[in-house]
Parts: sequence; structure tokens; C-alpha cells
Amino acid sequence: MSLLRAAGFGLLLSLSVSLAFASPAVPQNGVDYATLARPQPVQANGNKVEVIEFFMYHCPVCNALEPLLEEWIRKEGDRITVRRIHYPSTGQADPEAHLFLTLEALGRLGDMHEKVFKAVHTDHIRLNKDDVIIDWAAKNGIDRAAFLEAWNSFGVTTRLRQLERIAANYQVDSAPTLIVGGRFLTNPGLLSPQMQGADRADVFKATLNVADKLVDKAAKGK
Repeated sequence: MSLLRAAGFGLLLSLSVSLAFASPAVPQNGVDYATLARPQPVQANGNKVEVIEFFMYHCPVCNALEPLLEEWIRKEGDRITVRRIHYPSTGQADPEAHLFLTLEALGRLGDMHEKVFKAVHTDHIRLNKDDVIIDWAAKNGIDRAAFLEAWNSFGVTTRLRQLERIAANYQVDSAPTLIVGGRFLTNPGLLSPQMQGADRADVFKATLNVADKLVDKAAKGK
């Protein structure tokens, strides 16, 4: 094989690999995303599109996606509003979901959300029991009495019991999953089978690219 032909073959191979890992230019329903059987109410105001992330604190994929998702949210700017819902993997009394709702009720997600991920994935603290969570929160600057009051409050416990139904309404059975405009669902699990050989970062970028296109689609439907 001549050097010129070899170089051409190498370029073609490189291009083929790049295209194989690329996110779809036009996401396909039933392949790159799903349309909910029953659209769900949204909390977005005006022309903004609501994006919901279903996540779990103990989920390594959720943890790895978090910085890319935060960057994507910043880039989307005023086009979207974002809500997070902790998927109740252990049922109606899921301890991590209880922690998330308590921090939300206290207005402490801004400074504590990232700390929880760090505690679980870097410090290897298993926040899967009520007493461990309460002790951890107290050691990390939250008044124990205030935390317990929110933890046991009617509002938090009621919302905790509703999470399974909410997840079912959005047809979510795994995390991380993104819901766009109350109508469209996408996640890395949908994209990864089409990107075999791609690393996790490429799959995440493809997922967020699909989410970007879904924001466009939802905005046109407003």
C-alpha cells in the first residue's frame, strides 16, 4: 500500500470512528429519546422549557454526569428552568431521596448538593440509613434540630411518599434521566448502545446534545 493510500485509509478510518461516536444531528423518537405516553404538567414560566433531571446520589453515572450537566445548564441559560427529582430506588422511604427533599426544604441544595455527591463517591460514606444521614448533616454545618424538623415535616414526608408515582408518571425507571418540556425523555442508556466503543464522556455529550435538540423541539410547541 502506498503512503498516500495508507494516509487516505487512515483518514477515512479516523472519520468513521468520529462519526460512530458523534451524537445524532436529528434525534430519532424511539431511538435517541422517547415521547411520554401522557405529557406531564410543567412548572416553567413564559417561554422557558422545563428540564427535569431524575438522579440518585449513590449512582456513579449521575455523579460523573453532574459537572457536564451543570455546564450544559449554564450554556442553555434563560431558555430553560431546571428541577431535580431524586429517584426513589428503595421505595417510599428511600433515605437518599429523603435527604434531598430535606435539603431542598431547608434551602440548602445550593451549598450541599455537591457535598453529598463528594461524601458518597470520594469519601465513601454510605448515606443509606437515616441516622447516618442525620449525623452527617449535623457534622457538615446544618443545625441538627432544624434538619430533624424538616426531615420529619409533613411536607417532606408527603413528597417522599409521592416520588414513586411521580417517577412512574414520567416513565422513569433508571437514573440519570432527563425530561424535557414534560413530554420527552432521554438518558445515556438510550445513547450508549448506538455508540459502542465510545467512552463515557462522549455518551454524556451525545445525551446532552439530544437534550439540547429536545429543548428546541419543546420550545417550538409552546
